[in-house]
Amino acid sequence: MRAAVARAAAVRGTTSPNPPVGCVILAADGHQVGAGGTRPPGGPHAEVVALAEAGERARGGTAVVTLEPCAHHGRTPPCTDALLAAGVTRVVYAVADPTAVAAGGARVLAAAGVAVEGGLLAHEVATGPLRAWLHHARTGRPHVTWKYAATLDGRVAAADGTSRWISSPESRAEVHELRRKVDAIMVGRGTVLADDPALTARAEDGTLSARQPLRVVVGLEDLPAGARVRDSAAETLHLRTRDPAEVLAALADRGVVDVLLEGGPTLAGAFIAAGAVDRVLAYVAPKLLGAGPVALGAAGVSTVTAAHRLVVDQVTMSGPDVRISATPARN
Repeated sequence: MRAAVARAAAVRGTTSPNPPVGCVILAADGHQVGAGGTRPPGGPHAEVVALAEAGERARGGTAVVTLEPCAHHGRTPPCTDALLAAGVTRVVYAVADPTAVAAGGARVLAAAGVAVEGGLLAHEVATGPLRAWLHHARTGRPHVTWKYAATLDGRVAAADGTSRWISSPESRAEVHELRRKVDAIMVGRGTVLADDPALTARAEDGTLSARQPLRVVVGLEDLPAGARVRDSAAETLHLRTRDPAEVLAALADRGVVDVLLEGGPTLAGAFIAAGAVDRVLAYVAPKLLGAGPVALGAAGVSTVTAAHRLVVDQVTMSGPDVRISATPARN
């Protein structure tokens, strides 16, 4: 299953609005004979890719897949049909499909005599490659990760406005990899005016990654003519609103599943206040500034008892920085 999770992680960002799924095929003797991840929309699902690699060796074997195989005919035929045609006799999956249209694959397979088991590494999969897609499938709105970098005393820039570089090269490289895997990067118009960010995914040598997420700027007024977000490096969507619900509805209409909210404090505060942030990803640098802007603006909190409470999922190091992943306690 962990090999299937790795395949899912490798295709994350290329499959939306379909889920990034990984599949491994084991022959009857238990040896791996095929593996694959879901292709971009219109292409084969992970099971079909893995079965194609396995060929006749799949007969009498096991399919290990991160999401319950689909039982409906969408852009491609049902994965249950492909598994049955290949002669697979056992299917192990991590997470049940929560969508009404695609769910039921486990029942179809079991009715055909296939041994089916669900729930293997379910938490690891649900909080990993499938996190954003599962959220979107259950709520109908994109999953939002608010990412920021700050000093140990909570400053995102110095008193003179300079902010390069608060985080380490290792953290910045990690963020560019994250950008490559999301559907959209979002900032407010104020960030465009203050920092003129490119909002692109780049390799360590500065070259653009082959895949670029949608750049989203939120704000009522026009963007400066020379702003870097208006160049041809990636598509930019300017949403003339300040309402988080309207922003997410517009992105959902475009098939956006996974959003990285990068700033600034005003937009982040609005999304936090609206309950529209699903994960917080903080890079805390071992530096002190003592003055300067903070990461989060007004977020609808007037007293400590009304604080937005988070549950820490993971604390790791990113170079010299501390990387903290947390989710709202309401989740």
